[in-house]
Amino acid sequence: MARQANKTASIKSLEQRLWDAADALRGNQEPSEYKHVVLGLVFLKYISDRFEARRKDIAASLADPESADYIPNESRRERFLEDRDEYKSHNVFWVPANARWEAIQARAKLETIGTDIDTAMDLIERENPSLKGVLPRAYGREGLDKGRLGQLVDLIGSIGFTESDDHGSDDVLGRVYEYFLGQFAGKETGKDAGAFYTPRSVVKTLVEMLEPYHGRVYDPACGSGGMFVQSTEFVKAHGGQRNDISVYGQEFTDTTWRLAKMNLALRGIEADLGERSADSFTQDLHPDLRADFVIANPPFNVSNWWDAKLKDDPRWKYGTPPEGNANFAWVQHFIHHLSPKGTAGFVLAMGALSSKTGGEGEIRRKLVEAELVDCIVAAPDKLFFNTGIPVSLWFVSKDRHGNGHRNRTGEVLFIDARKMGTLVSRKLRILTDEDIAKIASTYHAWRNHGGNYTNVQGFCKAATLEDIAAHDFILTPGRYVGAVEAEIDDEPVEERFARLTKELFAEMENGRVIDDELRQALGGTQS
Repeated sequence: MARQANKTASIKSLEQRLWDAADALRGNQEPSEYKHVVLGLVFLKYISDRFEARRKDIAASLADPESADYIPNESRRERFLEDRDEYKSHNVFWVPANARWEAIQARAKLETIGTDIDTAMDLIERENPSLKGVLPRAYGREGLDKGRLGQLVDLIGSIGFTESDDHGSDDVLGRVYEYFLGQFAGKETGKDAGAFYTPRSVVKTLVEMLEPYHGRVYDPACGSGGMFVQSTEFVKAHGGQRNDISVYGQEFTDTTWRLAKMNLALRGIEADLGERSADSFTQDLHPDLRADFVIANPPFNVSNWWDAKLKDDPRWKYGTPPEGNANFAWVQHFIHHLSPKGTAGFVLAMGALSSKTGGEGEIRRKLVEAELVDCIVAAPDKLFFNTGIPVSLWFVSKDRHGNGHRNRTGEVLFIDARKMGTLVSRKLRILTDEDIAKIASTYHAWRNHGGNYTNVQGFCKAATLEDIAAHDFILTPGRYVGAVEAEIDDEPVEERFARLTKELFAEMENGRVIDDELRQALGGTQS
């Protein structure tokens, strides 16, 4: 156990060391641009490391008289080393000589390093069709300081990825890649921060609750692919194989689509993300897909999503979503793509639980009455880089009648987790593993056969459809779970005052957000 703890600590220091050095080399590059520079080089180092490791294995096997692959003739062994199938059969990309990291790093101090890297990316794409149109370019552009770029190459080249972890370079580099994605999201401002990265604790909560052991997993707003990475990690952690799940996704932003393709390739995850980036509403790349699991964090409250050709779309089975907000367009898109036994878990703005604007209240009512809404979790604030407001986690299912799980018709589980989580900075909170386990185990106890579920005042409540109808189909968990039962009052006055003040300010902030949304809905201006 101590060895595992030390290994984890060393990986964290590796991630932090890389980030601190890479960020120091950023110069005048904006995070939105610089992330492609850094992550592209990390990917290049990864595939080169994997290639060289496989090459050494082949060479050792060919030169070993005890091996079935033994070839005594050295020139014949050299020809075997150039057999692309020997690499492809082990899911290793073929890397041409001039694109290998050793060759790139040898030119790091030259003024041509930018164009050399661009050429390497071209060569790799030419040899590996699955990467066509994916790898970043423009390393040779005028605005990118070549001295700093060379230093960045040296930095990434100085890390012994394959020697840093028992699981090999894909595990360490994957963690470095994810760490960088999170750090870049923290550096960005506005919607761009959340467009390509969903915080790990949020993803893990969705995955732990859905338990995607096997089947088709779909994310139509996949960002950089974090939902898929966590799903495959879940499968592996429970004794399964990566190919136990089939991965399908779609992403609107082209540069983010490329990040996803690289991120998944880096993990050895085969995924169908379509041949290009595209809008999931107007250019559904998987129209016939019926997934066993939908896991998604769609952009919140998008107002410019509507297209006239969507007016009579068959996805709007429960009502046409308002043109000024895509929240319930996403919900119905998810449901449309579920298999008859499928379940979806996704993130929505808290306002989707109670809004009645543009017919949203009617759509929500129809979803509840159709026995689709399974569980609602009110999450704490500050979980996301780009917004401090609390969010809700929704779970909708077409399998609520006892096929593999307990019959849950006639009720919905509400969980109020707003007081959970730990602040890791002034602006960011995470759900701990203990928090996630408590939320997920509560859902499983209610959902599964033989589960020992009981309502807990202030935390969870299995509400009947009559209860929900009495609340006009508003799905805010706090309305159902009630207040936390009073405990022995031994809290010092000073601490109680500080706590209540903090809670008051939080409620005032939430009220301000609601006021702004209301002004927008009424056509007024925000304060």
